[in-house]
Amino acid sequence: MRRFADLYWQLDATTSTTEKVAALTAYFSAAEPDDAACALHLLSGGRQQRAVTTATLRLWAAEAAGIPSWLLDDCYAHVGDLAETLALVLPLPQAAADEGVGLGLAECLRTTIEPLRGASDEEKRARVERVWQRLAPRERLVWHKLLTGGFRVGVSRSLVARALSEVAGVDPAVMTNRLMGGVADAVAYRRLLDPQPCAADARRPYPFFLASPLEGPPEDLGAAETWSAEWKWDGMRAQLVRRGADATLWSRGEELVNESFPEIVAAAAALPPGTVLDGELLAVKAGGLLGFAALSKRSGRRRVPRSLLDEVPCVFVAYDLLEDADRDLRDLPLDERRRRLEQLVPLPFTAGIAPGNTAAGAAERLLHSPRIAFDSWPALAGIRATARQRGVEGVMLKQRSSGYRAGRVRGDWWKWKVEPLEIDAVLLTAQAGHGRRAGLHSDYSLGVWHDGRLVTIAKAYSGLADAEIVELDRIVRSTTLERHGPVRVVRPTQVLQLAFEGIARSTRHKAGVALRFPRIVRWRRDKSPEEAGTLSDLVRLIDAPPEAEASRKVTP
Repeated sequence: MRRFADLYWQLDATTSTTEKVAALTAYFSAAEPDDAACALHLLSGGRQQRAVTTATLRLWAAEAAGIPSWLLDDCYAHVGDLAETLALVLPLPQAAADEGVGLGLAECLRTTIEPLRGASDEEKRARVERVWQRLAPRERLVWHKLLTGGFRVGVSRSLVARALSEVAGVDPAVMTNRLMGGVADAVAYRRLLDPQPCAADARRPYPFFLASPLEGPPEDLGAAETWSAEWKWDGMRAQLVRRGADATLWSRGEELVNESFPEIVAAAAALPPGTVLDGELLAVKAGGLLGFAALSKRSGRRRVPRSLLDEVPCVFVAYDLLEDADRDLRDLPLDERRRRLEQLVPLPFTAGIAPGNTAAGAAERLLHSPRIAFDSWPALAGIRATARQRGVEGVMLKQRSSGYRAGRVRGDWWKWKVEPLEIDAVLLTAQAGHGRRAGLHSDYSLGVWHDGRLVTIAKAYSGLADAEIVELDRIVRSTTLERHGPVRVVRPTQVLQLAFEGIARSTRHKAGVALRFPRIVRWRRDKSPEEAGTLSDLVRLIDAPPEAEASRKVTP
């Protein structure tokens, strides 16, 4: 644990890529395979489980430190990191030896964190306090992050791959591919470092190529005829891998989702071995898009009941062919990859070609994403203007000559999304931020009018310039009506323009609606709170269009 804590502090203390790779290489060269596998999972952003809630941990830490909860909350607001705050306020350790630091990372997780899951609150507290008494503050900080499932550090997967490629003596591209899908244990870690190909390699996807947002007019990209366009679907990015007798389905988050989408995996049996498709999982019923909200009901499930399969049928819409007959095609031009894709998966995703029940065949489950025909940028702009009515997020632009690259490499793929929906909302509460915004109230909840009162519709954490955050922080402090820990309820005086990608009805939110990706785009100093939007304005965005049914149909 001490070695891993040292690695954390080394990575946190530098912005130098060379120094980070050197620290990672040194750690993985010396770590035991069990510890290395755990570290790799954490450094790669793998899913973490919370053993103790942050609210409970704050309460215990305040009592252990002999301070009131409000004082700890104030400290947190100034420090900006809960794990660090707790590490600093706790009394210094009473013992030089340590039950966590003296162990390897894997053993520390097994003995000081995993036993807490399912334990009573009394047992949890006793175990936590015992570890506190033996950890120095710098190790406490890392342990707190592991305990609450919030471990993050400034290192990318590509840097981890570079370090591991040096340890293993393999090409970085090979290591990047091997890291797809994660490393579960010491056995898998040893295979990761094996210079020879292994059986597990056949199940892994390729690193995803990610598009960048188009920030200027498309004319800046050059001649329209050198670009290909497709719809930007409102689904879940995935790769479908069919090698040998196995078929695997991987999300962009590098999670194996075979159990969440069994009908797609079954349909993959119709593909020839040695095939890898890149595309989108979509929830579709009777030719109509159900949207991401419906799809999310299935993602992450270990078992999907028949009722949910019928309620949310899914298709895989492919827009790239990465491997054909065991040949890696990523270096070929997009046009050539698309030509082969449309031969392999001949049916385009259009209205009427979509499953209506669980009995649909492979041809209805595996489709290709049709290209949009256009002869000029203005023509494509006109087509893009219909995106929201079609139930899609905008248009994808791809250089016809481009290869398939790894990560977010700017220049070849762009996402030209539709303009967001917007509403003017009133600032209701503010909370101190974290990290570099510690001490400033930069996390806001916003509301609109309904029956003569303001109702909360969203929380937003981004969109204002640093100078505006400082100015708004002063207003928050001067108009505070109530304080609830780090949250201040303010007098409703400020109007902020809120942008969002979509809206849906929700039984989980008091306002009855949920906004997708809300963010602040403008401080409306020119408006009074009385001029803000209403809940009925938002409901009309769901109900108002007379072509509401048609707008959910897929009509490329």
